[in-house]
Amino acid sequence: MKRIFKDPLLHFLLLGAAIFVGYGFVSPRSLDESGKVVITQGQIEHLAAGFAKTWQRPPSPEELSGLVQDHLKEEIYCREAIALGLDKNDTVIRRRLRQKMEFVSDDIAAQKEPTDAELEGYLKSHADTFRTEQRLTFRQVYLNPQKHGDHLADDAAKLLAQLSQAGSQVDASTLGDSFLLEYEFTAVPAGEIAKQFGEQFPAQLLALKPGQWQGPIESGYGVHLLCISERTEGRLPALAEVRDAVRREWDNARRLEGNEKFYQALLKRYTVTIEQPAVEAKKSTEAQQ
Repeated sequence: MKRIFKDPLLHFLLLGAAIFVGYGFVSPRSLDESGKVVITQGQIEHLAAGFAKTWQRPPSPEELSGLVQDHLKEEIYCREAIALGLDKNDTVIRRRLRQKMEFVSDDIAAQKEPTDAELEGYLKSHADTFRTEQRLTFRQVYLNPQKHGDHLADDAAKLLAQLSQAGSQVDASTLGDSFLLEYEFTAVPAGEIAKQFGEQFPAQLLALKPGQWQGPIESGYGVHLLCISERTEGRLPALAEVRDAVRREWDNARRLEGNEKFYQALLKRYTVTIEQPAVEAKKSTEAQQ
């Protein structure tokens, strides 16, 4: 028994309990001085609805009672934690509270339905976001620089003459060197071409005249001889074609704008002082001198 009373862990537990009890006497026990907890019928219905949404059935009387008891425990723990100041300087709680304030701002911004005129104006003012890319249909013959070495230019010229003589119907896969990608590309966006061949490749490809074999032009793989059969220019689509996308972007822009206005309105209520770090303050003083 004496060994138990000498145990440092027991001393620590007793000291903690004493501090907790003492704190209860010198500080409010909860945010509600009356100590009352009221669980309304609306809250019970909300708990039951949450259960039904998760389990696709209403809770039994025993399950509903358990939900209410769990909610009661959560309410009491939360009140006591706030009374003890456990919510102070907690990064997770601070971020969650900020998020909930932004949700309030989001709800305010979401109340307004855009008119067609507003969506049309947003579409035109953000044309680059919604403009369709140029698309190209072409065939290519690849020449591997390592395989041809110093004869690359001559071999390319000879092959180009052969292709030009054969015309646009020649089977490109039977000529040139083996290649990892396809030999024929149909209505491929310029951005996708850039991903496959390199950033400079689409611009070089667009400079070629359709209907004849031309080149060589370089890519990240080597050199290519190409024949463009069709080129579709990019355009700004009509609102009816991209309404859903425009609406999503419009909603997001409204949300961000609303959040910023909400924050600026709250900021005006405060006097803000941002202290400089000691090093920065010293540099500022030296600069002034």
